[in-house]
Order: sequence, then C-alpha cells, then structure tokens
Amino acid sequence: MTELYIVRHGETRGNIMGFKQGQVDAEPSQLDETGIKQAENLHDHFDISFADQIFVSPLTRAKDTANLLNKGRNLPIQVDDRLLEISYGDWDGQYDTDLKAKYGQYFIPGSNAIYPEYYKVANGEKFTDVENRVAAFTDEIRQKYADQKIVIVTHGFTVRSFPQNAVKATDPLAFKEPMNCSVTKIEVAEDGQQGLFYYSRVFE
Repeated sequence: MTELYIVRHGETRGNIMGFKQGQVDAEPSQLDETGIKQAENLHDHFDISFADQIFVSPLTRAKDTANLLNKGRNLPIQVDDRLLEISYGDWDGQYDTDLKAKYGQYFIPGSNAIYPEYYKVANGEKFTDVENRVAAFTDEIRQKYADQKIVIVTHGFTVRSFPQNAVKATDPLAFKEPMNCSVTKIEVAEDGQQGLFYYSRVFE
C-alpha cells in the first residue's frame, strides 16, 4: 500500500487578489507573509519525517512550501511537471473581476470558481486533462514506490484532481478548492485501487 500525503502550497498574494495564477510563476504568485507562516505552521504540526520522499510541482510557490516543510527533515525532493497547476490558457495572469465581466456564464455564481466548459473560450486545459496527468503520476508512483509514504506539494486544482480520481467522481465539481497548506491523504493498493482518507485537513 502506497500512502500519498498531498499538500497545497501556502497562500500567495494572487490567491487573495482574485488572480488566475494557473502556471504563472512570477509575482503575485509567490508565497506571501501569511503563506510562509502557513508552511512553517504545517512543518511544526505535521512532521513529515515519517515519509520516504517528496514530489513537488516545478512552480516556485510549491517548491518554497516543500522546502519549508522539509526543513530539518531532509527528505529527497523530486520535481515532476505532472504536478503543475491547471493552465488556464489565455486566462493565466488575469483577474477574476475582468474575466467575469466578459465571461460571467463560465463562473459558478458567488465564487471565483469556474465551470469545466471554461476551456472553450480560454484555450486552457480541460479539467480532465489535469485529472489524466495526475492519474498517470499516481500510477507511476504506485509501481515505482510501492509501500512508500510520499509527500506531494502541489496546487489547488491539482490537489482536487487526486480525490476526484480516487473516488471516480462523476461530478466535475464534487471537490471544492482545498485550503492553503492543507493535507489530503490517499492510499493506493498494489492493484491500483484507491481510498480517500481525508481531504483538505488543516493541522494546527
């Protein structure tokens, strides 16, 4: 049984500004002061020394979170492009207020979350594109690192794709955006069957 502990990166200014970060890797998509404190708090309350290694998205906000979480633990870290955040295509780097004014029908009322059909106007990744690369990553981990405990540091939509796959959810909006620096646990059996133990848990 392989255990996956999936962490969303700490808060960025982009998170609180209503900014579609996607695969943007410049400001305001770096950890802000709150995000750094969130990662330090997780380090103090979720000791990852039990794990075998860390896999992380190549984006700086995820790598910085992983490094803070790994301080004093010294686990090996591998970067994997399949853990990138969803690419919103033409919407990457744009503000939700501006996008809603033009494409309001693609936003879930009362939130900055979007419907799966957004890609038709944004030229971005489909929800299923991200779920498929997460599935490929998970299957490779299961085969290469059977019985290991793996910490994964990634992004909101990517985190959500793990349980979406695990429970074979038919509703593309079944899992809402996880909290910054929350942890999601999934176990993967040798035959590929997955179990979701918890989602978006904050350790304090």
